[in-house]
Amino acid sequence: MGLRKNPNNMNQKIFIKTFGCQMNEYDSNRIFDSVKKIGYEKTEKYEEANCYLLNTCHIRDKAKEKVYSEIGRVKKIFRSKKKPLVIIAGCVAQAENQEMLKREPYIDLVIGPQAYHKINDTILNYTEKKKKKIEETEFDAVSKFNYLSKIKNEAGKVSSFLTIQEGCDKFCHFCVVPYTRGPEYSRPFKQILDEAKYLVDSGAKEIILLGQNVNAYDNEGYRLSDLILNIEKLHDVKRVRYTTSHPKDMTEDLIEVYKTSKKLMPLVHLPVQSGSNKILESMNRKHTIEEYLSTFDKLKEINPKIEFSSDFIISYPGEEDQDFKDTLNLIERVKFINSYSFIFSPRPGTVAENLDLVEKKISIERLQKIQNILFENQIQLNKSLEDKVVDVLVENLTDDQSKTFGRSEHMTSVIFNGKSSDIGKIVKVRIKDSNRNSLFGEIVTNSNQKVA
Repeated sequence: MGLRKNPNNMNQKIFIKTFGCQMNEYDSNRIFDSVKKIGYEKTEKYEEANCYLLNTCHIRDKAKEKVYSEIGRVKKIFRSKKKPLVIIAGCVAQAENQEMLKREPYIDLVIGPQAYHKINDTILNYTEKKKKKIEETEFDAVSKFNYLSKIKNEAGKVSSFLTIQEGCDKFCHFCVVPYTRGPEYSRPFKQILDEAKYLVDSGAKEIILLGQNVNAYDNEGYRLSDLILNIEKLHDVKRVRYTTSHPKDMTEDLIEVYKTSKKLMPLVHLPVQSGSNKILESMNRKHTIEEYLSTFDKLKEINPKIEFSSDFIISYPGEEDQDFKDTLNLIERVKFINSYSFIFSPRPGTVAENLDLVEKKISIERLQKIQNILFENQIQLNKSLEDKVVDVLVENLTDDQSKTFGRSEHMTSVIFNGKSSDIGKIVKVRIKDSNRNSLFGEIVTNSNQKVA
């Protein structure tokens, strides 16, 4: 499926715009790996495109309207030019499918996230069948990944994403993922290792394993812990990470990996959503704060340098003052180093869609208070690293080519005075200054410096 050739389609240019999570970034890269087979080249300029593809996310508020707004921009750009082939992919495509084709005639193709193995045939069929609009939104993760495994992942980045698991069986009452990505599916173990090897052979030094519930990975008895230990055996791999995890799936074997792994980074992104057991139960999160803190304590005991980041939904329906205080108490206890926080917004088709909302003024006040504390945690942690030396994996030069950019073990951006020959290496950087999001420093030439 999807390996047909069409000489009439050669030398076409595709513009891909990606919204949302790292999994969408991975998918966009793999979509391009696929359409290259039917003659598409990538362009970074709208106006050059013969094909415009928008890879969408349905998690945040007004996701659907962002699509139509984006299509409006494309219409204006191509008002006096030949219309490009317009494809909507991703989770909004899955959720809205035929409705999008009816509402916006400018859209030609709608392809859900489990149908990317069909994208080449879909494009060619559209061309051959005189532009009959097509919608592909069946859930077929097995065929998708079997197809993509035959096409090399050409991301070519120092830090490369690798999707190992898709979909969700948790059915949190606020979340659309089970409806847009389908049930949990874990890719074959060997298929993942083969892709990891190819990424490393192509220059990747860090592998970031992705999944909607990445730590729910389970294929023929292999777990996420097995993947980590096998991937870190690849000689040129310097770092391994994974995201996003569910507290319910922080199993003992995964926790134990932090004792033995040499390359797993000491940052755990573990979305908690609320510090209140009452709200967690209302959300159908399937974990308690006590269980969450048990995982936190176990990991801290293994390695005190392990830090946590998280996600918070503020003012979920039914959240009272005490529930909010419970969330503040959790933040004070864990001291998350980097977190995402949003006011609850109902998603169509979810259990929470029609629940009574918390008053907007109260919600805004709560969000501001939470973010002030979370941001201050980030500022203080980064401040504590000033005049210390950190290990940095160098990813690229800055846009103006004057500095180098990399990340610390805790995923913090570091900008310093390196050079292009440092790209792909782990170097020691003495931190001179910081802000909430970044560290700034100078490369250390004396390798005997103590690392923070």
